[in-house]
Amino acid sequence: MALALNTWSHGTGRETEMDGVLIRRWNRTPAYIIRTLTHLCAPGFTMLLGIGVVYLGRSRKKLGWSSGRIARYFFVRAFVLTAVNVVLGWVITVGKVWFMNFVLFSLAVDYLLAGLLWVAMDFTEPWLAKRIPRKSTDESEALLGGSESSDFGETVSWHVHNALLAVLGVVTIWWNIWLSPTHGHCTVNDHSSSLTILSAGQPGPADSPAISHNPWFGIWFWTTLTERVQSVFPPMAWVSFAILGLLYARIDVARTWNSRVATLCNTAAGIFFLIIFVLTRVLHFGNLSEGCLQTPEHIAHPDQNQYLVSVQSFFYIMKYPPDVAFWAFTLAGNLFLLAFFGGIPASVAKRFTMLLDFGRAALFFYLAHLFFVFIFGGVMVDWFGHETENHGQMDPDSKRGIDNVFAYLAIWGLSMLLLWPLVRWYGRFKATKPADSIWRFF
Repeated sequence: MALALNTWSHGTGRETEMDGVLIRRWNRTPAYIIRTLTHLCAPGFTMLLGIGVVYLGRSRKKLGWSSGRIARYFFVRAFVLTAVNVVLGWVITVGKVWFMNFVLFSLAVDYLLAGLLWVAMDFTEPWLAKRIPRKSTDESEALLGGSESSDFGETVSWHVHNALLAVLGVVTIWWNIWLSPTHGHCTVNDHSSSLTILSAGQPGPADSPAISHNPWFGIWFWTTLTERVQSVFPPMAWVSFAILGLLYARIDVARTWNSRVATLCNTAAGIFFLIIFVLTRVLHFGNLSEGCLQTPEHIAHPDQNQYLVSVQSFFYIMKYPPDVAFWAFTLAGNLFLLAFFGGIPASVAKRFTMLLDFGRAALFFYLAHLFFVFIFGGVMVDWFGHETENHGQMDPDSKRGIDNVFAYLAIWGLSMLLLWPLVRWYGRFKATKPADSIWRFF
């Protein structure tokens, strides 16, 4: 909505949080706070994607689906989401950009990878359990236990697979640091215009040390901007969140947790990731923004830890692509949200009908809001907008917008209310469709 209304620049700084981009001044305080809070959305959505893979796989197994049929379902869903992404990009840019990755392509690929990983583990976990001898001092009993799994074997296999997911989750976020052309250190040159082209749907490449101009390879790991291909959500850069979603769901379905224990576990996990985030600031590891903060306060304290100069510096995290600090901060935030909502009694939670309706059709809401927000926002700007200090990211030649924070929040709230009946209808509509219906993909 802030993009549609041109309320402020799209970032906690005056530039978007991107590898290789210098930050010379901070955004307005309300913009900084709201932008920081919205950082939770993309990783939370991707993590829920991984969680959903486990729930879907288990439910389809109970319906008698084979592993092959489940895998085919994941392939079809990934193809449909990618096709929708291509069509949306082509329509919005009037054919100027052939492939614009809004995030749907990233979700499609990560959904497929997480799904195939679950299918593989659904086979390897019982296979390994059967090959772990029973925990017994009797050798003959151990030999007899080789043909079928024991409780001990199942427990060991479950933990081994969870450990594998944890390691994969760490490796797949760290490779954003390893694969960075700058290794997380900013150069002297300012590459501040990198994302303006993408957000505006303008054809033409931009230059930055961390931007790839190879649409065939770069699109998987890096922000990629060419004349015909534009993507800031490389799927392999975000797959860690989906993998950790698999891990979270496996633990969740392992037994029945009461709400109190679940809340405590989510809170403890959130604190764990929060500690990691603090360490990335204090010890200078896992950041793609080393030397990138060049605000007046940083220039005045050149020898001080750049992340400890101010509150804004401490919470400045890199989203394009996500670094370890972003990973830890957003996972902590989402786990705290899970703890909060999970601790609400069921009798009270069922009254949150608006949140439940949006949650049941989250991807449909995302697609619907892309069109609604920019159409509705454009109308609001035409009616109530005025000249601001910001160049529009959808139209760089215009400075017209609505920069009043209260007006922005009011229009955002009205937009959610107007979208609610449509999302509610779709949620009920897809519930009437069979388990393998394409309508359930959204």
